Amino acid sequence: MPLHFFPAPAPAERSVLAALGSPTAVREARTSALRAATGPTSPELPLPVHVMDRATLESDSPTRLAGWRFLIRSGERAVAAADTRLTPDGWAFSHFFEGPYVTATEAALRQADGLAAPHQPRLLSVPGLYMLTLWLHGDPAADAGRGGPLATDLLVPIAPAPPGIAAHRPYPASELLPVLTRRLTPGQLPGPLLPA
Repeated sequence: MPLHFFPAPAPAERSVLAALGSPTAVREARTSALRAATGPTSPELPLPVHVMDRATLESDSPTRLAGWRFLIRSGERAVAAADTRLTPDGWAFSHFFEGPYVTATEAALRQADGLAAPHQPRLLSVPGLYMLTLWLHGDPAADAGRGGPLATDLLVPIAPAPPGIAAHRPYPASELLPVLTRRLTPGQLPGPLLPA
């Protein structure tokens, strides 16, 4: 398997397991699929979530680690996701959610698993564009919480993608990042449409 998942911080995973074991947290979750799940549920496929926004573009680092996301599996498929965030007291459960990004992330991971070269999967969120990408980092042994995309990394926009950017098409970071940067920079013309 060419995807090498970096282990999530143990407190982040424990916080998700505790939330899954809490009837109150699951009952109050805004995910009917999680409430309706029969049988055991488990957090799998931990993905560090990095954010790229105007603030990071103006800093020394193009991204910042915002949390860890776990796909929540019930049976053969992911029915929801759980996000964690870093607090002054350490990693803590944030929320459960469902929707198109859950199934699209699972599909993007299956697609990436078929690539020949090994990669470390991460998520790159671009809130200003309402965009989420599967970031395939070329160094599987790198610390998943640090660093920005390398020019040779692959970025796979997850559906639904912004206009002009094809979902589920792997783009070299050197091709997609300049488009995203232009779209996030005030006063700049929007980035060009990318080939599908």
